[in-house]
Amino acid sequence: MTRIALVTGASRGIGRAIALRLARNGYRVWANYAASRQAADDLCAEIARQGGSALALGFNVGDSAAVKAALDPLVEAEGAPDVVVLNAGITKDGLFAMMSDDEWQSVINTNLGGFFNVTRAVIRPMLRRRSGRVIAVSSVSGQAGNPGQVNYSASKAGLIGACKALAKEVASRKITVNVVAPGFIDTDMVKDLPKADLEKLIPAGRFGTSDEVAAAVSFLAGDEAAYITGQVLGVNGGMYM
Repeated sequence: MTRIALVTGASRGIGRAIALRLARNGYRVWANYAASRQAADDLCAEIARQGGSALALGFNVGDSAAVKAALDPLVEAEGAPDVVVLNAGITKDGLFAMMSDDEWQSVINTNLGGFFNVTRAVIRPMLRRRSGRVIAVSSVSGQAGNPGQVNYSASKAGLIGACKALAKEVASRKITVNVVAPGFIDTDMVKDLPKADLEKLIPAGRFGTSDEVAAAVSFLAGDEAAYITGQVLGVNGGMYM
């Protein structure tokens, strides 16, 4: 039977690396994207060239109706995904005193609301099947906080709390729920940051790579991690311990 992995925010960066890694592990990948259709198609083509199978899925994770419309027919046709990786996220940075309603709400709706919308769409069939892996991509900002990112830090901290609570609810059905919390990863999201200055704050002395985050997700998705649930795995070069 073909195993399925749903990866949100899969068209670029960390999500793309996760999708490629899980495809190499033998999963059929449901690759979600919000706007980058061409990038998602390119990802699926790359997976196909490597002998895998992938389907590009366009929907905004913060839109509950769109999530339901996209996932309900797929779950009906192919079954619930074996692995769900909740990676989609946005930033709208700025000082809290100046933060607009939209800058707060859009980040919360995408980063934390996306967890609710996507996981809710697949958790019942996973419970009936009595197996599954739910893995959320949080951030060191959700563990330690970061000035200028009150909205982002709140959303990523919320993911950690949500996953810990859900882990307790579903553990008896052999479903694990864990979090990977990256630090500074060399992607488009950090391209405008002062890299040389920030590297001085990281004990490892460098930014991480998307592949290193994907390796952590791959481990938590695997059989060897069946007894690990409700945990936060930091991939941050020692920036937060």
